[in-house]
Amino acid sequence: MISPKKIFGTDGVRGTANLEPVTAETALKLGRAAAHVFKNLESQARGRGKYQIVIGKDTRLSGYMLENAISSGILSMGVDVLFIGPLPTPGVAYVTRSLRADAGIVITASHNPYTDNGIKFFRADGYKLDDKIEGRIEKLVFSGEVEKIRPSAEHIGKAVRIDDALGRYIEFAKSSFPKGLTLEGLKIVLDCGHGAAYKASPCVLRELGAEVIVYGNTPDGKNINQDCGSMHPEAMCRKVVEHGAALGIAHDGDADRVLLCDERGSLIDGDDIMAIAALEMLGTKSLANQTLITTVMSNAGLEAAIKAAGGQMVRTAVGDKNVIDEMLRGGFNFGGEQSGHLIFRDHGTTGDGLVAALQILRIIKSRGVLLSELARCWTRFPQRVTNVKVREKKPFEELNGLNQLVAAAEAELAAQGGRLLLRYSGTEPKVRLLVEGRDAGALETWSQKICGVIQQEIGV
Repeated sequence: MISPKKIFGTDGVRGTANLEPVTAETALKLGRAAAHVFKNLESQARGRGKYQIVIGKDTRLSGYMLENAISSGILSMGVDVLFIGPLPTPGVAYVTRSLRADAGIVITASHNPYTDNGIKFFRADGYKLDDKIEGRIEKLVFSGEVEKIRPSAEHIGKAVRIDDALGRYIEFAKSSFPKGLTLEGLKIVLDCGHGAAYKASPCVLRELGAEVIVYGNTPDGKNINQDCGSMHPEAMCRKVVEHGAALGIAHDGDADRVLLCDERGSLIDGDDIMAIAALEMLGTKSLANQTLITTVMSNAGLEAAIKAAGGQMVRTAVGDKNVIDEMLRGGFNFGGEQSGHLIFRDHGTTGDGLVAALQILRIIKSRGVLLSELARCWTRFPQRVTNVKVREKKPFEELNGLNQLVAAAEAELAAQGGRLLLRYSGTEPKVRLLVEGRDAGALETWSQKICGVIQQEIGV
């Protein structure tokens, strides 16, 4: 049974597959509740006929189970289902808009191992749901009210498979790259992480003229994110050097993230990508309100570089949904996360690893420079991020001596222009600690002390 608590985290519903809330039973109830809520958001379906919901997924084994369960729930509420198969999360968002569907669903646990899975929802315009709509869906699931709402037999929905969804997304991604440019002459190592981009990204890069050496493109349902992709970028970095490539591109399981590697094998993370792209956009006056939106995890050196170029940086809580929400509130057009979620709102509605990579490739080709040269546009402050697996998420004030230790660390780091961030992960049973400052030795010392207390109190 579902326990009466919030099931939506920072990025949809997520957990271990076949354990609550990521079970076939709950997926069916979510499908029924979501279908009812989406039907009532608008008085008329976008296609002027029956309401339609797109369902896509990544390459996890459990995707078949959840896809069938959630679609059954949707169909039982008199809403049609459009199956599009394995496709990157941004592809699902785009195809939802392209097909004039009333909502989109992607079944994925993003960067997590194959044993996890999750369910993300998109509105008709391709943006993620706000908390209010998620709350309405949850209430229907937990209260059982949706069980009282059943269309008669003649109004049950039908399911169809959309065969050209991959082609639609490929053309959409290519449209973000200037028509007057090609990628001819570039050798690129691409690691798809055995995930949802295993067809789309190689196709787009090759059609634009690049020589592409592909890895992580043989998903078997269990190898997604396993020792490959953006979760293990060291593999990409090594292969770039081995092949003498100009750069490397690595996706996570649902390809809403990207990490790059320069020709020397050095990793280029989300902060590097934001620095390169935002500074270029400031130079061309295309960065809306001269403002970059990022999270509390981004390096202080990034903010210093943006300010020095005449722009400003606004930080949000962790999660690309928070970044997008702030972008929508302020009319901003570029933002992202250090982890590799990059949102170019001039081209899409959510993080898109392929589109983000194409924006950096555009700069490389138009300027005729190496990626390593572009990455020298800013200076990174020393930063240490530590994750501690925990058995429970107790309030930090209940952990013996932790708050006093954190206060002492914050005071010392602030004196050298640094900062400290301690939080629980929204998607995993982990505590995440970030310490940043000019003295790397002090960062190491404080990290060990704070994580030691957490490990002793609630560590696995």
